[in-house]
Amino acid sequence: MLQVDREELGRWRALRRLVETADPPTRAAALRAAADRSRTVVIRTIRTAGMGHVGGDLSVIDILTCLYAAVLRVDPERAGWPDRDRFILSKGHCAAALYTTLAHSGFFPPAALSTFMAPLSPLNGHPDRNKVPGVETNTGPLGHGLPVGVGAAIAGRLAGSSRRVYVVLGDGELQEGSNWEAAMAAGHRDLDNLTAVVDRNRLQQGARTEATNRLEPLAGKWRSFGWQVSEVDGHDHLALLAAFAEPGAGRPRCVIANTVKGKGVSFMEDRVEWHHKVPSAEQAEAALLELAP
Repeated sequence: MLQVDREELGRWRALRRLVETADPPTRAAALRAAADRSRTVVIRTIRTAGMGHVGGDLSVIDILTCLYAAVLRVDPERAGWPDRDRFILSKGHCAAALYTTLAHSGFFPPAALSTFMAPLSPLNGHPDRNKVPGVETNTGPLGHGLPVGVGAAIAGRLAGSSRRVYVVLGDGELQEGSNWEAAMAAGHRDLDNLTAVVDRNRLQQGARTEATNRLEPLAGKWRSFGWQVSEVDGHDHLALLAAFAEPGAGRPRCVIANTVKGKGVSFMEDRVEWHHKVPSAEQAEAALLELAP
């Protein structure tokens, strides 16, 4: 059973205090350092496992860093706290990014990441809520996270809770019709306690999203279902925080975060083969050199 890591918990709480109180340049620098630390760990984790989805992990890291360092009301010492915010990684194949973020928040020791995808490891290739503290629902089959998030938002409203629900989706995943049924239901119910974040890296397994099944005009689609929409640079931490902090309009919110697959490693950036390619020892070393502070 994975247990809280006190050292990482203290580091995470210090980061949250810094982000909350610092001036914008200091805040941005702290978040950048935290994100690049996570990118380094993701590279090592996937190299050790010999499996993973490194491109999407690197594109979503800045989003996860902002959420856990500044936005989500969660407590790693009380992972089941009833009024915690709910976070769902609908693009569950990018579990290495989520596990790294959870470990760096103190939910469990970072050393456990060395078991990623190993036989009998709780850190499966897709998140399992019964094995990993901080995971709210099992994800992996695409198109399931947002429907679960809608249900969680309705449940929070019925309970009279102030908790919010955040769902991160892949953009290729939006070709699944279940997402649009959920979006329509959320718009109909004016679920202003729900935020969807689209990791818009424009690549999916094997091709570009627009060549596979065109998504644009993506913002217009969300607005047509009654959502409040923001479009931001998904690697600009301050822009992400500003989008998450926008005043509500009595509607569910969608943040379209424009990202780059493989962000931070030059030979992986915007390359479709890095959807699930595993770096060689030489490639991993080169990536870590690029990510070094």
